[in-house]
Amino acid sequence: MSAEPDGPEGRLRRFATIWSRAVFPVTSTSSTRPEFEALLLPLARLLSEALRARSFDAGAGRAVGAALVRAHCTDPEALSRTLDCVDAYLVLYCGEDGDREDLRARSARLQHAMAAGFAQALRERTLAEQEAIAQAALEAQGVVAQALHATEARFRAVFEGAAIGIGIADLEGNVLQVNGALRRMFGLSEQALRGRKVKEWVHPDDAPQTWRLYQELVSGEREHYHLEKAFYRPDGTVLWTNLTVSLLRDADGDPQYQLALMEDTTERRLLNLRLRYEATHDALTGLPNRTFFFERLEKALNAGEGQRFGLCYLDLDGFKTVNDSLGHAAGDRMLVEVADRLQACATASGEMVARLGGDEFVALTTGPDTERTVDELAARIMNALLAPISVDGRELTVRGSIGIVEGPAGERSAAEVLRSADITMYRAKSAGGNRFELADPEADARAITRHGLTTALPTALDRGEFFIEYQPLVHLGDGSVRGAEALVRWLHPQHGVLSPDRFIPLAEHTGLIVPLGRWVLEQSVRQARAWRERHGGAEALGPLRINVNLSPCQLTHPGLVQDTVDILERTGVEPNALCLEVTESALIGADDDLLKPLRRLAEMGVDIALDDFGTGYSNLANLRRLPVSILKLDRSFTQSMQQFPADPVDLKIVEGIVSLAHSLDLAVTVEGVETGAQAEQLRILGCDTAQGWYYARPGPPERLHDLALVDATG
Repeated sequence: MSAEPDGPEGRLRRFATIWSRAVFPVTSTSSTRPEFEALLLPLARLLSEALRARSFDAGAGRAVGAALVRAHCTDPEALSRTLDCVDAYLVLYCGEDGDREDLRARSARLQHAMAAGFAQALRERTLAEQEAIAQAALEAQGVVAQALHATEARFRAVFEGAAIGIGIADLEGNVLQVNGALRRMFGLSEQALRGRKVKEWVHPDDAPQTWRLYQELVSGEREHYHLEKAFYRPDGTVLWTNLTVSLLRDADGDPQYQLALMEDTTERRLLNLRLRYEATHDALTGLPNRTFFFERLEKALNAGEGQRFGLCYLDLDGFKTVNDSLGHAAGDRMLVEVADRLQACATASGEMVARLGGDEFVALTTGPDTERTVDELAARIMNALLAPISVDGRELTVRGSIGIVEGPAGERSAAEVLRSADITMYRAKSAGGNRFELADPEADARAITRHGLTTALPTALDRGEFFIEYQPLVHLGDGSVRGAEALVRWLHPQHGVLSPDRFIPLAEHTGLIVPLGRWVLEQSVRQARAWRERHGGAEALGPLRINVNLSPCQLTHPGLVQDTVDILERTGVEPNALCLEVTESALIGADDDLLKPLRRLAEMGVDIALDDFGTGYSNLANLRRLPVSILKLDRSFTQSMQQFPADPVDLKIVEGIVSLAHSLDLAVTVEGVETGAQAEQLRILGCDTAQGWYYARPGPPERLHDLALVDATG
């Protein structure tokens, strides 16, 4: 079945058609244009695949460049038109739905590789021609007299018809003969060129070995040499060439002439420089991009003993708001203005500024004293951002957060330095922004560990790495076990057992808290059922209740009520055996929509406990509108009761809370009970239940069952 006209294959064919129409007029092929288009189609497919590949391969671009030479597209105009076509249409027709900025960067690198492949193939073809020319020249000088005329005719045909410049000089450097191609390169007549000496063509950009190789050749020590060389034209412009010089010997083997073959590479060199610039500079701001910056950073990190580096990693605060409210065009103008200001901050030797992407910029300083200069650079950047930026008549405030990394060269890789700077920048942002922070190895390690835990969370539940421990809830009146709080733990393969405070915030941030909370709820309810069934039902142990914590994310999840109902029905556990604990801070200012699921659960018979009560600064009058039946008093109110005598202020506060709770028909549970004196004081104050290390630490379900059984049997 053929591809749809608007499908990927159809777009690829349109790209090949545009390419063939642009290049065909400047080719030397005997094919028709449709035949030439068919030749370009597989090359277009190769470019398309390289553009969208998971990892970039420059070999595809080089292969396409070489294929153009084999197809007789050797005119420099053919390469220029090809690269213009690829630059304008490759991403448009073959990029599909990928990241446009990344695709444009790949396209630029493909163009660079194509130019390199074209140059290499053309050079190899030129060298083959050069060998034929050199052979013809030798034959012209060394054949017997009766064949001299025919040989010279063949040499003259090759000499004048060659597309590359050819010159012959004696060993003193006097130019004897030049062909038409060489005359056109320099824009000089044959007489003007023949009046020159080779050593007059010195150029400041000559490679150090240029004239040493020349001297070795004319002295007979070398047969040929090849290098890139620049020449001045009469109008002052520069001619760049691939230059090959060979030594011609007479019939006796003595050096007699030097033969120079020149390929004009000026346009190709300018094109390569342009492509290099585009591949290493940001199109919007003109600053060096991530690629260029990494090259400079790696060079700075390998600078040797005694050298140091300083890096400022800048991220604009609130830039997304500008894009969302004023549009991307306004955001782009802000980025350009910020780039100009940053460029003005890094003008000293060893300093540079780059844009990594989006609203992220970096400034680098190098030298032996970067401990001081990097702080000064960061201060200049912060000062440069003080003035508002005018966009469409609006004065926009610019703020930024900077992470600074400074240290000696040779100790860390570029990736490690940038990661540390990124982590430090986010630390500055989380501290309120509009500031800079210095890198802290310990903070870096914590952030890296936190990131590792975040990425491992999604599969940890599937791998069964979570387990639950239970801490008894004890009645203060008779000391009986009335239930337990379920506390989830993570048995991490590398870090061992992790407590909830290490991973619950990460689970809330990633959204994994919903499936994890559902799993904890079901496992805990099943355990409550197992406790009751183990020794003949509820009569043996009393009405054991299981307490399960709910996070704020779970409260807003639309499936909370239905999930709870389904779990209770599947396990055959009555709703009054379940208590859901919600932190006071999660319910501050809660509207009716947020409270509705809790009310429905409470109406079913599920107890709702207000956890960490006393830490949320809520209005006590709000207790009347919350569907709670239990207050869990935060341990901060009862810590002083571990000592005798207890703080009288804390006693009054707890006494008042208990009195208020009981007047509202709410039970009071106390957390963090660690001594007998504390437990007794809380009993006297009227608290109903308690939990803490005084009774038992969180542990496996079997231990709780044993404690409850002891209470039931006396």
